[in-house]
Amino acid sequence: MLVKDIMQTDVVTISPLSTIRDAMRAMRKQSVKFLVVEKQEAHDAYGLITYTTILRTILAEEGDIDLVNVYDVCTKPAISVNPELDVKHVAQLMLNQKFRRVLVLNQNELQGILTRTDIVAPILEMAEG
Repeated sequence: MLVKDIMQTDVVTISPLSTIRDAMRAMRKQSVKFLVVEKQEAHDAYGLITYTTILRTILAEEGDIDLVNVYDVCTKPAISVNPELDVKHVAQLMLNQKFRRVLVLNQNELQGILTRTDIVAPILEMAEG
């Protein structure tokens, strides 16, 4: 089974120049726990911002989240894999490195995202079969 077979293609993105408050609103509106931070230029890398990142930022900035841009606190570059990679290799990578999610890129363009939750059922099926 390949990454492209189980990845999520409906990915919520945000501009790197958006504020932390904007990110929180987008997460709440879309009911997601992370956002992919868009590239600023063609040869740039994608980033990732999560609830945990936002919570750390709010505590560090003592709640003043309108002065901090997403770019300043996101994880960048986000770890990515190719859509043609076998899921078992991605699962091993995620377990070894303690990643909860990886971006799926093809020629440095966002194709989707793969989370631990996405791979649990297919990995269990492979183990049983």
